[in-house]
Amino acid sequence: MKNKSASNTEKWSLIGLSLVPLVMVLGNSMLIPILPDMKNELNISQFQSSLIITAFSVPAAIVIPISGYLSDHYGRKKVIVPALIIYAIGGLIAGLAAVILKEKAYYAIMVGRIIQGIGAAGTAPIAMALASDIFSDATRSKALGVIEAFNGIGKVVSPIAGSLIALIAWYATFFAFPILCIPIAIFVLLAVTEPKGNLNKQTVKDYVKNIFKIFRKKGVILIASFLAGSMTLFILFGLLFFLSDLLENQYKIDGVYKGFILAIPLLFMASTSYITGNRVKSKVNKMKKLAVIGMSIIAIGSGISILTTNIYYIVGLLVVIGFGSGLVLPCLNTLITGSIEAKERGLITSLYGSVRFIGVAIGPPVFGFLMKISQQVMYMSMSGLAAITAVIAYFFIKNAK
Repeated sequence: MKNKSASNTEKWSLIGLSLVPLVMVLGNSMLIPILPDMKNELNISQFQSSLIITAFSVPAAIVIPISGYLSDHYGRKKVIVPALIIYAIGGLIAGLAAVILKEKAYYAIMVGRIIQGIGAAGTAPIAMALASDIFSDATRSKALGVIEAFNGIGKVVSPIAGSLIALIAWYATFFAFPILCIPIAIFVLLAVTEPKGNLNKQTVKDYVKNIFKIFRKKGVILIASFLAGSMTLFILFGLLFFLSDLLENQYKIDGVYKGFILAIPLLFMASTSYITGNRVKSKVNKMKKLAVIGMSIIAIGSGISILTTNIYYIVGLLVVIGFGSGLVLPCLNTLITGSIEAKERGLITSLYGSVRFIGVAIGPPVFGFLMKISQQVMYMSMSGLAAITAVIAYFFIKNAK
């Protein structure tokens, strides 16, 4: 049995690590409600406004594997803390660009967003790896469920927070990032205790060889899990982008009210993630079953959406999709992190973070393109992709040891 001191150390570590994905997810979710305002103020196209999300997510996806290697080689906290500071600097650059350059600020804002994405690469995926280092067996799934729930809470709070902050000015949201990131960086530095002895001092060449060995042995389950995680967030963020545009342009719902509506499906995702993380423990078959059920629910919810144009039904179906996402994500987190040794966990977890970011990055532009064709094509495409992913998960996620 763990002594009280160890339990308190783990508690504070979990609080600190949970704050990292909470602030990271604000990087995209908090901006979704203000994209229409940004589009009007900067006189840009809908596609250009969607690239504000992509400019953050693509650099993050590219840099995450490097952050993973550095965290395995030098330590997790030595990556997380500087990454949060870089994240803060990017937000400051974007905000100052909007204030100084006004309607000509678009490209400078994009530079700030790219810097934010580079910082984000060393945040949530590395926090997930560190949580897996600190916790083991059944407590690992619970800890990862809490972290995924905080990720979801960030998604819930961020549309509301973004809408509220935008009452000051649409660009004020960018200044929220340094205000949040710096205190969290200090908290992680002081409160999170990193286990010793997990550093991997191999050369890059030997390290890469080991990673290839892992994929030769466990590549099927890893790739299937990566696909499911990426597809879940691709659909979720794409639909949120669609809903934000629909509420503002068709129903004339804007501001804080729109933020609350966008938060509803995310609240269901966050609460479901927390409950799922508590229940699955280390049972692989149970995790696989819930992941398949979750993807199937997303497929059904997307497919049924084609039958209605009523905003209440659309929001209700997004709640269903949020529930399905909450079943999928914590199970995948535990399957992936639990199947890898600690010394390689940083990079593998980071690769998973990369594909999640790619899903987030391409969601809004793809949905923006499909929206121009028709809502029916958009819904059916999402339903088909989710159904195919559920089948792949059913056949290929197994025996994660």
